[in-house]
Amino acid sequence: MEQFRQIGEVLGSLKVLMVFRDDIQINQRQCSLLLDVFSLAFDVIAEEIRQNLRLEERNTKWKALEQPLKELHRIFKEGELYVRQCLETKDWWAKAISLYQNMDCVEFHIHNLLCCIPVVIEAIEIAGEISGNDQDVMQKKRLVFTKKYEKEWMDPKLFQWKFGKQYLVSQDICNRLDAVWREDRWSLLDAIREKRISGSVALTKHQQRLADLLFMNLDGPESLKGKLLPSSILVGSKDYQMRRRLGSGSQYKEIQWLGESFALRHFFGEIESLVPEISHLLSLAHPNIMHFLCGFSDEEKKECFLVMELMNKDLCCYIKEICSSRRRIPFSLPVAVDLMLQIARGMEYLHSHKIYHGDLNPSNILVKAKSSSTEGYLNAKVSGFGLSSSKKFTPRISSNQNGSDPFIWYAPEVLAEQEQPGSTCSSKYTEKADVYSFGMICFELLTGKVPFEDGHLQGDKMSRNIRAGERPLFPFPTPKYLSNLTKRCWQTDPTQRPSFSTMCRILRYIKRFLVMNPDHSQPDPPLPTVDYSDIEGGLSKKFATWGSPDPALVSQIPFQMFAYRVVEKERISVNLKDKSSESGSDGASICGDENVVIVEDPFTPVTEKKSLVSSETTNRRISLIKKSTDLKANKQPGTPKGRTLRPPQMTPCGCSLRMNSERQLRMVTSPSRRRTSGHASDSEIV
Repeated sequence: MEQFRQIGEVLGSLKVLMVFRDDIQINQRQCSLLLDVFSLAFDVIAEEIRQNLRLEERNTKWKALEQPLKELHRIFKEGELYVRQCLETKDWWAKAISLYQNMDCVEFHIHNLLCCIPVVIEAIEIAGEISGNDQDVMQKKRLVFTKKYEKEWMDPKLFQWKFGKQYLVSQDICNRLDAVWREDRWSLLDAIREKRISGSVALTKHQQRLADLLFMNLDGPESLKGKLLPSSILVGSKDYQMRRRLGSGSQYKEIQWLGESFALRHFFGEIESLVPEISHLLSLAHPNIMHFLCGFSDEEKKECFLVMELMNKDLCCYIKEICSSRRRIPFSLPVAVDLMLQIARGMEYLHSHKIYHGDLNPSNILVKAKSSSTEGYLNAKVSGFGLSSSKKFTPRISSNQNGSDPFIWYAPEVLAEQEQPGSTCSSKYTEKADVYSFGMICFELLTGKVPFEDGHLQGDKMSRNIRAGERPLFPFPTPKYLSNLTKRCWQTDPTQRPSFSTMCRILRYIKRFLVMNPDHSQPDPPLPTVDYSDIEGGLSKKFATWGSPDPALVSQIPFQMFAYRVVEKERISVNLKDKSSESGSDGASICGDENVVIVEDPFTPVTEKKSLVSSETTNRRISLIKKSTDLKANKQPGTPKGRTLRPPQMTPCGCSLRMNSERQLRMVTSPSRRRTSGHASDSEIV
């Protein structure tokens, strides 16, 4: 209840801010939509609580709600800060340049909300099943909740008609999600036109040029969109100032311009040949990629200036700063998975625009701390993409700020082509090569270790061994469901690696699992009951649009998570039925035998459990070791009088468990069932 009260406080604060919505000069409609969706979310949750829970049980039976509501509170707080940013009174031109293509409202705040709402609703249902003392009512509620997750609702349209309002994706909301960004751009265009033609306030020459720049980028013909204007508009401005260089290279700088701080990419060369690519970069907009705001050039000096938003530091430096001898793992699991999802979403967007990074590593992931969070959450943006194709660099000479061997971030096929004389590797910079690099970043996020940091492979030897299948070794504490997912990304065969769209769907559902199971930091944390990659494989075959190169609309996310939940519940039900029938068929012999041993392999990976449950012939169990007829055989020879033997282990039904021979012990610990050690290989990957 306390968490829900805090959410209400943030919503109240947001409503107070939006009293001044007319003062929001840019992105006013997006801010209004954010308030409406947050208000609707609060009302939906309140109604679900009212219908399913009892107030007097809030301290005993509402436990399942605590973490989901805490996550929702964080999302509300981030949305409130976004509205405050839009309300800030700063130079109009600086705000216009910073926000004219900003998509944070829908693609970040509402995206996060729509990912969280299914989790909150599910948590209320879980608490609702045990709410009250009337067993008949509780059973009926269980039946209703079970019917909700039946296969008949696994259709996007049926889901929207039946559950759209509950999951905040009614047709009205979906239409607004698609429209508000365009509407805000039209409003900005009208404001620019008014400033250009208004006689009340004459624009300076500098402001007139800025108006021309924004007008071209917003509504100019395709031939003019992204056009580079003279660099004098930038460097000739009275308040333009270069503050410092960013990173070890000389291309990136922090500048002061229009009263705001920006990042600047400054380089020299034949600018004319790069104009089409630069124009493409200026048209991109996503919360998880570095945003190019505007571009300028000087034809005579052959130099180019690209103005970008300013971030704090790169991921490599951030991990180095927070890691120490006492804190080896840099992020908690929820923060690490959140970063993985943000990077995957940024790469998904780039690939939908046919942009393949080619140099994805922690130095090219820029981060900024979220001021709303005290739990270490970060905003992450992919940088370093674009214009690289014109530089013809190779992994052998590429450098990055973390000082590690650059070979470790490149896919085997890229390294193999690099070995060919005269190759530039550009033909192998594909989606799947980026997925491999992403897997290596995930390894560092989860472990705090640079891949191959033990230094046993260097230079050509490292390249050769990577191509042969050498991969980093995950330390023991890493959860299997995350290490196996990462291993899928670095498969030697590119066709076996998942797409970034697939990774986004799986990571969203893993975030749900972590929110629903907050004990993941304990020594023996809970594990998923099914393999999410298996679920994704089946659903991708069922829904053809899931294989589309275009990112899914945020309005489709609740259905995707619902579909995952339907399959998960179905498989859990099948597994329970298999176990029940198995115990039923063998129940008489098990419970009637005093010396039966049932031994389950303690090292069985989570991802194998589906197949292990469905068949006894897959080494799932070693059972029914025949009873010894000679009770004296159980007595240890030479047992002194008065010393009691260790009591036998008991089965759930009260039968004793004993191993009657050395042969039985060998069966239990047979080599085919032991955990193997050594380097990761493709055979390990689920």
